[in-house]
Amino acid sequence: MKKLFTLMLVLVMALSLSACGGDGGKAPDNSGTNAPSASGGSGEVQDVTLKIWTATEELELMEKMGQSFAAAHPEYNLTFDISVMGIDESGSNLKTDMDSAADIFQQASASIPETMQKGLLLPIGYDEANLRALYPEGAISAVTGEDGLLYAVPFTPNTFFMYYNKSMFNEEEVKSVETMLAKDLGEGVYNFSFQVSGPWYLESFFYAAGCTMFGPDGKDPSSMDWNNANGIAAAKYMMDLVNHPKYLENKDGIAMNMLREGKLATHVDGTWNAAEVQKALGENYAAAPLPTINVNGKDCQLRNFADYKTYAIKSNTAYPLAAQQFVEWICNEENQLARYEDQGVPPCITSLGDKLSDDVALAALLAQSEYAVAQPNIPQINEYWTPATALGEGIYNKEITESNIQEKLDQMVDAVTGTLVE
Repeated sequence: MKKLFTLMLVLVMALSLSACGGDGGKAPDNSGTNAPSASGGSGEVQDVTLKIWTATEELELMEKMGQSFAAAHPEYNLTFDISVMGIDESGSNLKTDMDSAADIFQQASASIPETMQKGLLLPIGYDEANLRALYPEGAISAVTGEDGLLYAVPFTPNTFFMYYNKSMFNEEEVKSVETMLAKDLGEGVYNFSFQVSGPWYLESFFYAAGCTMFGPDGKDPSSMDWNNANGIAAAKYMMDLVNHPKYLENKDGIAMNMLREGKLATHVDGTWNAAEVQKALGENYAAAPLPTINVNGKDCQLRNFADYKTYAIKSNTAYPLAAQQFVEWICNEENQLARYEDQGVPPCITSLGDKLSDDVALAALLAQSEYAVAQPNIPQINEYWTPATALGEGIYNKEITESNIQEKLDQMVDAVTGTLVE
């Protein structure tokens, strides 16, 4: 049973706005929402209770952010009820019991369309123009619904790139899978690792070969061309890759273990494991964008899903304006920087990129973002994961061969889009 930690923070603040920093002196902006006035225009302090679900590692930081928010908003007498709830669990718990769910919770941007369509999310209209100016286009797109409204505020990108041991490869060698696999690194050492069997990873090969999912803009649920000639070429490349003696399939965390033992030269992962990888590699710690693969004689850049971790608000919160203000607060520049300094969580506000340019992992993440494809944020994406897992596992286990690859890709496309059944 998940251990819940609950923090009750009650702060009664003075009425004067003059002593406050941040956005405390800013008039409430309810653009895009039907939120009531915070004080009814009479100047009285409003009692506000916000229930928050967050990650274990963010509990202490969330308390500090609550204190700073309260100091900036004396119009509220604030109570924060903060509990641990993983980002992978918040959506299902919200759907199960919306009334008991937190007002504010973490959510992956890819899951926003489903919860939005079910009417579970509050559109965020407070200070919307400022939010749109702070973030890159991809981040804003990831949290924008089909109606054009924002349904969450992103606080970190969630994608992967490649770490490498710079005593084994130099900056030029890590640009190409073929170059890496051709190098002799000694007996028992693997040159390149990936997770072909993982549905969040294998799309990299299909995107590299020129395929699309749900059309070029990711919005057409009936469109997926992974079963065309480019898709077959990508699948055949993966089939050859898993048979290469210097390739390691990253199953059950084996890649990290091999990296620690000095038996692996590269490891595809994200910033969430930067500290662990740095500890494993020591002075040989380095990172780069994903490499190219050679498909049908052409070097093609591996391109992956770009997703974001966000904070969202349930639609029936009793305090919609305060909830919007607080979500913007915990995702603002100051607090994204605090999250980075406290936990190593990379920010996604544009202005922070230059300030943190010396961070090896963050630099690789930003470089890879130039090639990344926004993970489709239409509900049809939910139909992708199971057939993609079956495809990847089939390739890795050698159950998919050249003789049945067309059939297997047709089956996958039909499972995802439902367009091939006669």
